Amino acid sequence: MSRAPNDMQGERKANRRGAARLAAVQALYQMDLAGTGVADILAQFESHWIGREVEGEQYLPAEAAYFRDLVNGVIAEQRTLDPMIDAALQGNWPLKRIETIIRAVLRAGAYELDKKPDVPARVVVSEYVDVAHAFVDREEVGMVNAVLDQLARNLRAAEFDKVPGESKI
Repeated sequence: MSRAPNDMQGERKANRRGAARLAAVQALYQMDLAGTGVADILAQFESHWIGREVEGEQYLPAEAAYFRDLVNGVIAEQRTLDPMIDAALQGNWPLKRIETIIRAVLRAGAYELDKKPDVPARVVVSEYVDVAHAFVDREEVGMVNAVLDQLARNLRAAEFDKVPGESKI
């Protein structure tokens, strides 16, 4: 069975966006740990990581504009994003106590949920849960899922009011 060219373009775009999300989380993590500036981190990732083999790992080609938007957006909106994430975290566990890589995943996911209404909330949550799987164990992935799901329901309640496949008459 062959795919229509438009289907293949959609699939490639989705894969390139997924790679952009993964690269953005890695860049945010590195910025948080090493204090690297945003211009330096963007240049480094675009020239040495994205779409290249690094330490035996092949990094997928990423949608560069989406990668830049995610990194720049998280940095620009961090003062808004962090309190939202803190409010969604369970108990007395503030974001500043969360492992650095999880913090990067949550910030990037929160940014997309808040600023990218063209991407369905369920897709955003699923994509960042997949990113988290690359770095942490199952328990922490569950926490990422729970926090992003709560943020999605708070920020985009209308998307959750209807059941998929259900039509309103």
